[in-house]
This record gives sequence, C-alpha cells and structure tokens, in this order.
Amino acid sequence: MREKIDALKQNLALTIVGKDEAIRLVIVALLAGGHALLEDVPGVGKTLLAKSLARSIDGKFQRLQCTPDLLPTDVTGTNIWNPKSGEFTFLPGPIFANVLLADEINRATPRTQSALLEVMAEHQVTVDGTSRPVPTPFFVIATQNPIESQGTFPLPEAQMDRFMLCFSLGYPSQTEEMQMLQRSQSGVAVEKLSPCITLAELAELRQQCTQVRVDASLQEYILELVRATRHDEEITLGVSPRGTVALQKATQALAFLEGRDYALHDDIKFLAPYVLAHRIIPASGRRGLTVIDKLLRAVPVGV
Repeated sequence: MREKIDALKQNLALTIVGKDEAIRLVIVALLAGGHALLEDVPGVGKTLLAKSLARSIDGKFQRLQCTPDLLPTDVTGTNIWNPKSGEFTFLPGPIFANVLLADEINRATPRTQSALLEVMAEHQVTVDGTSRPVPTPFFVIATQNPIESQGTFPLPEAQMDRFMLCFSLGYPSQTEEMQMLQRSQSGVAVEKLSPCITLAELAELRQQCTQVRVDASLQEYILELVRATRHDEEITLGVSPRGTVALQKATQALAFLEGRDYALHDDIKFLAPYVLAHRIIPASGRRGLTVIDKLLRAVPVGV
C-alpha cells in the first residue's frame, strides 16, 4: 500500500505547485481520520487542494459556500413534504459527502457553524430527531481568511477543537508562481486527474495507521506538552483531551506517511504547532504559534 500514498502525493502535486508541506499535512489529517482548517488569504489554492484530494481518492466532493444567510438546514438537509406519498421525505444536504469544503466558514453565523459540530465528531447528522450517518470516509476541509474580519463570525472554541490540524498554504515563491503560469496554459486540470486510490484502500490505510507504535516515552512527551498549555501564564485556555488524542493520531499518521511503523519525538515536534496552536486561547497580544513554539523549547524531550 506504500505506492498508493506515493501516488496520492504525486497526484496532488500535479495541481498544487510547490506546497509539499501542505500536501503532507492534509494527507496526515485524512489518514488520521481528522479534519483540516486552512487559514489563508484568498487565491492561494485552498479550494484547489480540496477538489484535487476528492478527485484523487475517487470520493464524492461537495462545496459549501458559507455566507451569513446560510441556514443549518442548508448544511445538513431537511425533510420535504411529498404530496404524492403523503409523507415527509428527507432531502440530504451537501454534508453527505466524502470530502466537504466549507469555504470561508467564519462567514456563516454561529447557528449555522454549529450544524457541523455533531457530524465532525460523530460522523452522523440528526434532523428532526432522526440520526443519519454520513458517507465513510468523511473529511472536512474548512477555509477562512485570517486577515479580513468584516462580516465574519469567529469560530468558537468547541468548533476549533473539532479540527485536527490548522495550517496555511502561503504565497508561492517566484519560481513556483512561474510554474503556475506555465501550467495554466497546458497544465493538468482537476477534472482530468485520475483517481489513484479507492475509498476501500483509504479505509485500509487508516487502519494501518492505528498500528503505528507510539512508545510510552512519546506519550509522556505529548502529555507534558499538552499539560504545559494548561498551566502557562501566557495561555488563557489550554488544550483539551481531544487535542491530546489528536496529536497522537496525527503522529501515527505522519510516521506511517514517512514509511515507519513507529513514531519519533521529531514527529510530535513537527506536528505540535499545527495540532495545538489553534486549540489554545493565548493571553492578550500573543500568537498561538509563538506560545507553542516557546513550549516546545521549554518542555524536555526525555529519553
């Protein structure tokens, strides 16, 4: 199955130029069974990454353009009265997909944002008292612009905690942007990408990730990092136990992605900013990434 992961990375690289780290992170989130939040300015390839991923795994893709007038039923679906049958029929919303892109998620109202809370944690949707499972795998990629604040609703801590990883793509280098210009003339469009992995194979890869060994010393290191966020004077709200589990799962996925059946301290140190920074509330004037970077330097690695 190793060749499947390599093929997935190569497939994404056909449309996403020069973003190897972002590709690696989104695959980690996918293999670990989590979700990804992309915080970046418009036009850097966030939507393209989500579409390319869905195409590569041969999964159903749905895009949810979040706006202030979007209703929770526009996300989950609703029951429609059928006059012919004389009963209500459930009309599924875009959330019933393998890869869901929630574009500009912070433009949706808190009421609509909350429609994603249950499904991101439990992979099911409850409408009018009836729970319905979403397709497997179910992977959410949400985007938001961290610069613009007009007409936005900041995600609450409970929503942020649902995302396993939070990262940015960033602007391309001059060489990479030149490649983008050249590809725009004769490059590979998303619609022309060939699926390189099936949903059944993805499920098997996820299962193999859970078999990656995480030694007790590494688990102690994870706990020390997480607990440090709860006692640091520069942090108002520390990482939740869900974040502790997320860091271990992401570590297993990264090790598996690198071709190992065991995790390393370096895996944890690499992933910690992406897994932990968005889960904390720093004191006034501090950035989450800065605080996590300080803790990584302060907490001893151990044996």
